[in-house]
Amino acid sequence: MASMSSDDAWLRCGGRLCLDFANTLRNRARVPRETLAVPQDLRRWLEWAGVTGTARPSARDADALDLARKLRDALDRAVLAAADGALPAPTDLAFINSTAAALPLPAPQLTVKNGKLSHAIAPALSPADLTAGLALVAQDAVALLPSPEVRRVRVCGADGCALRFVDRSPAHNRRWCSMERCGNRAKARRHLARTGRSPRPDGGG
Repeated sequence: MASMSSDDAWLRCGGRLCLDFANTLRNRARVPRETLAVPQDLRRWLEWAGVTGTARPSARDADALDLARKLRDALDRAVLAAADGALPAPTDLAFINSTAAALPLPAPQLTVKNGKLSHAIAPALSPADLTAGLALVAQDAVALLPSPEVRRVRVCGADGCALRFVDRSPAHNRRWCSMERCGNRAKARRHLARTGRSPRPDGGG
């Protein structure tokens, strides 16, 4: 399988790091398209998402790619279950937890600010190891799953898209992963249907 590591294969429309990661498997509703085909794709995605720093390839990268795909499946199943008000499978929760534990969060620190005690803000982590980068993705899923926001996770309504996203629209009625992608395409199809024209086979207008 050819490597698909260009930025246009990856989208920031999920609204959460873990959902953007789930969306690295594209076109789930039809013929799934893998954008993490080789370990270098995973490394580039983590860098693109701002999760890891740049580092040399490692002999463990192939194992990290296998872990990434298993994590992606587990968090996707867990998030969609929680979005429907159901409990995720215990095996998926265990896998997310074990992946998240690979990079312990920094211990909270105390500081004095304006004469009052407060928590210090931990410095941003930028691990170079792929497993540590995946731990940050898993930790985002850990934060999302028990939160009220998980009930706002939606699946894009466009045929064949199925990208996952958090609906933060005021009316909670967002249908598309983005208006620029699927929203405008749907509007174009409705216009063509009204005018009696047929859309091009390649999806263009």
